[in-house]
Amino acid sequence: MAYHANVQQQHVAEHHQIRARAKQQNNKKATIQNSEVIPANPLTKNSEKKSIVQAKYAINLHTFSKSLARISSRTSSQKCAKSIRLALESAGARFDNHPVAASDWGKTLMDIGYRRINPAFDHPERGDIYIIQRTKAHVYGHIAGFSGAEWVSDFKQSSHVVYKENVTYSYYRLGS
Repeated sequence: MAYHANVQQQHVAEHHQIRARAKQQNNKKATIQNSEVIPANPLTKNSEKKSIVQAKYAINLHTFSKSLARISSRTSSQKCAKSIRLALESAGARFDNHPVAASDWGKTLMDIGYRRINPAFDHPERGDIYIIQRTKAHVYGHIAGFSGAEWVSDFKQSSHVVYKENVTYSYYRLGS
């Protein structure tokens, strides 16, 4: 009888440890809980791979695009980072902390499942985000997302080129 009581106590203790770990993970505000890589299956279509990646990072690109499309201004309010953050949050992204300056968003994007890729301004995909690094004239830099139809930040842009000076771009795509 003492043996069974001891085994039951061990099971209860293990159960409490598992519940504590699960609660700890559920309380985590960041979308990504680990950085495991989803192995490529050569038989999986690209669209299926994208949906797996999107599900893993819990960012709905359709919702992100709709949020960007609701921005109607044609001039900047100097709040591009806030606009992109709000669009990402509406799409399911969660941040423990986030930068204020647009030029500082690269690591945060990578933390929620975006990967830095070579600029693809000729063939942007819905959900792509680019960052312009700070310059002397623009100390916070710039950030914008592609809605599927156009580049949007805190305003609808006519193209990805928003500064006249020579700038450095960083380009990000979800799960690439």
